[in-house]
Amino acid sequence: MMVRYRVMMSLLVAGVGLVLTLGIGPATVRAEEPITIEQPADYFPDTTGSRWTYRGQITEGPLQIIDNKFFANVSTVTGSKTIKGVKVTVFHDTNPGNHGPSDSYYRRDSVGIVYYGSDPGTPLEKQITPYQIFRFPLTVPSSFQQFDRVGLDFGTDMDHDGTDEKTDVKGWSSIIGRETITVPAGTFADAIKVEAKMTMRIHLSSSQRTIAGVDIMTAWFAKGVGLVKYAERQELAGIKEDRGIVVEISEELEGYEIKPAKGSLSRLESAPERIFADDAGNHELGQVILAAGFRAHP
Repeated sequence: MMVRYRVMMSLLVAGVGLVLTLGIGPATVRAEEPITIEQPADYFPDTTGSRWTYRGQITEGPLQIIDNKFFANVSTVTGSKTIKGVKVTVFHDTNPGNHGPSDSYYRRDSVGIVYYGSDPGTPLEKQITPYQIFRFPLTVPSSFQQFDRVGLDFGTDMDHDGTDEKTDVKGWSSIIGRETITVPAGTFADAIKVEAKMTMRIHLSSSQRTIAGVDIMTAWFAKGVGLVKYAERQELAGIKEDRGIVVEISEELEGYEIKPAKGSLSRLESAPERIFADDAGNHELGQVILAAGFRAHP
């Protein structure tokens, strides 16, 4: 699929606060000669009818008790639709991250890939989409901040006082390098390894307490195939005396079918007006109040 990165959607879809530490910034990028990826769109095929089958696993529970769950997910490009005047590609997933069926919307153009949200979505997600998840040309290694927003409606009443909490969120995306990776579907050489990090500060309305959290996802994309694996870790803190929850989610590619492109398609599409992906100082996508993203469940 093109990105199935829902770059932290597990977090946004679940609508709960995760917790760990603050101050986590972009992944450390190794000091080496940068490499520019030729034809980066080849790593994110999005032709209608293309299909990917994944095998997933979730490990979760209180810090002392771990429960393993297994699930399957099939991702298919079903077509396109228009959101806010922009034509986007529709990916349908049958059970991403074991959260049930959903549709996700992406636009791939000459300056990168932008995530336009999902259905069903969450109040928090709707406040930060659309956001950019990749910048073209792809440079290995490289990193950029995806978003930095404060005072958002978290959409969940965590302390049960009748008022939804407010939250501050930051996100980064880093291309770490290229690796050979083996999954049930085979071995893929020179897959692009990407890491996304999102930190949150959740302000409890019933007190002056702030909960800090982090969601980290690592994903591998193979040329001509797309996403072959992702691994995500979340830690959720207890509000009062709870021991908290640790969640680790992964999906590995079992099989895929990439439909051939018809004509030029989106590969030659130009960037929407007012989107300046190469401007490191501008984190807004013009048509929105911000930019960025990874997923909340890949």
